[in-house]
Amino acid sequence: MREARLAEDTLPKLLRRNARTMAGKPALREKRLGIWQTLTWADYHRHVVRFAAGLAALGFGRGHRLTVIGDNRPRLYVAQLAAQSLGGIAVPVYQDAIASELVYVLNHAETSVIVAEDQEQVDKIVSIRDQLPALAHIVYADGRGMQGYEAPWLHAFEAVEAAGDAFAAQYPSHVESEIERGATDDIAMLCYTSGTTGNPKGVMLSHANMLATAQAFVSVEDIRADDDWLAYLPMAWVGDALYSTVLSLLVGFACNCPESPETVQRDLRELGPTAVLAPPRIWENMLTGILLKSADASPLKRATFDFFRKVAEAAELARSEGKPVGFGTRLLLGLGEFLVYGPVRDQLGLRRARWAYTGGAPLGPDAFRFIRAIGVNLKQLYGSTETSALVASQSNDRADANTVGLPVPGVEIRIDAGGEVLVRGGGIFCGYFKQDDATREAIDPEGWFRTGDAGFIDPQGNLVIVDRAKDVGKLADGTPFAPQFVENKLKFSPFVREAIAFGHERPFVVAMLAIDLQAVGNWAERQGLAYTSFMDLSQKPEVRALIGQEVERCNAGLQPAARIRRFLLLTKEFDADDAEITRTRKLRRKFITEKYGPVIEAFYGGATDAELVFDVTYEDGRRATLRTPVVIADIGEPVAAKAREPAHV
Repeated sequence: MREARLAEDTLPKLLRRNARTMAGKPALREKRLGIWQTLTWADYHRHVVRFAAGLAALGFGRGHRLTVIGDNRPRLYVAQLAAQSLGGIAVPVYQDAIASELVYVLNHAETSVIVAEDQEQVDKIVSIRDQLPALAHIVYADGRGMQGYEAPWLHAFEAVEAAGDAFAAQYPSHVESEIERGATDDIAMLCYTSGTTGNPKGVMLSHANMLATAQAFVSVEDIRADDDWLAYLPMAWVGDALYSTVLSLLVGFACNCPESPETVQRDLRELGPTAVLAPPRIWENMLTGILLKSADASPLKRATFDFFRKVAEAAELARSEGKPVGFGTRLLLGLGEFLVYGPVRDQLGLRRARWAYTGGAPLGPDAFRFIRAIGVNLKQLYGSTETSALVASQSNDRADANTVGLPVPGVEIRIDAGGEVLVRGGGIFCGYFKQDDATREAIDPEGWFRTGDAGFIDPQGNLVIVDRAKDVGKLADGTPFAPQFVENKLKFSPFVREAIAFGHERPFVVAMLAIDLQAVGNWAERQGLAYTSFMDLSQKPEVRALIGQEVERCNAGLQPAARIRRFLLLTKEFDADDAEITRTRKLRRKFITEKYGPVIEAFYGGATDAELVFDVTYEDGRRATLRTPVVIADIGEPVAAKAREPAHV
């Protein structure tokens, strides 16, 4: 489907159109108790209208904010469209956010109604309800465990729909008239940024913003009305809003909600979606899983996999360089499809996928080529919350690990004198909610949005993103230093889950790494190496030697001055609850630099060990301080100590 449809200029109007023109076609599915339950477009529309009427009965109206919190569930998508039908604004938040973290966003948004998935989410909101003066009602979508919960402000989803039926009997045209009143420039969603440098900002996205972006994507990608899409990414991420809601409404394909986060891989394989979007971490996890299974296979199977993997990677590299693939290699690829590539895609649930995308953060070139080599049409795209999730994307024949593709139709890109990427187009947000100064800093009078990313346009017109503009620096000798580039190369190793590199205005590069517990644990078992916990395993000399080999492999692809000289292994993963990463797993680089400042000084002071001091936040909000000694390892010649003080910080 490539034609743009502009007659229905808001999301509720698109839903109404689909209920009329595709009434019996599947719109939403949910895996429940092992069975896929289907809502047709007519069902979807009916539930939205009923719930909207129920919200009206509760006093919800134009300009009010409704928050959803939970895993991907049809009722949460219904609730957002119901709010928009009344001229309200949907405010999705991350389901794994701790209670105290939610207070800022919910108060800043002045949320009046929260629709929570289940008892766990209700309990989280109830624990902070006295800190939310604007909150009037909480609605729960799943009633399991809610017996005995009684309060005038607490409602079952079904009860709100029933109240909507009574409201509609008295005011039969209210919801329809509000849908008609809706204008394309009305704010549809308030999406909060990941907040890598401070409190998250509320990004106001209008119906026009999101529809312009969706129409641009439809014009460059083969999206079909009979596609199946797996809706498993956080509903608070703007990418889910664009793909699971806006594109689904525009094109008419079905969105499928997995039974739980733990069953995503199984449900993915069972469903076999025709289109896939995943952040780099998901692709990296898939790659790690493939490599682990290969390592555990019999010698014959492992040799077969390794041989055909090399054939596929060589062919993919040739294609990316515009070189022909020889006849003999094509024969081997055909055999490899039967023996290796097809079965691997089937295990991953990607056998039916016509196209797949990675976005949200850079994916390492090696991982990108490997996934493409096994026959997955993986491409890169680029966007942000402020651009309605999409600025540039790649075509099937121009997929390249080193770029994010061409700007989509209707989007202009230019690079300013400082190397920052500027974007202009219909998808650019309307501003930051209640932050006019921040809006003026981000969007100039001519409509150019400052992305904060450093990049350039290559000779073919593709956008290349180097790093966050504020993170690009230089080593002490003037050598350019882009930490994200180094970190991505480190994370191609199946044994490295997280990495952060330092080097700006320093004589050399150092890194703190978190191991991948599954991969390293599997390796340790094969070596007969016993361990008790993540902390214990990460500090074993054998594991340090293993990771040292991975660092040396990474260094082989870096210019000499930018190679990693020293590293240490963290005793835990970076955690969003500890403010080290965002809910979308982006590093809070400034916070980490300040938090681990003494450790960084130990790196450059020549110390052979250091002490990690960090606070741990438990699920109930309690905090504790842990202190653990760690060894600093050298790559190549040891760094001489600058002083003879004790090495511990």
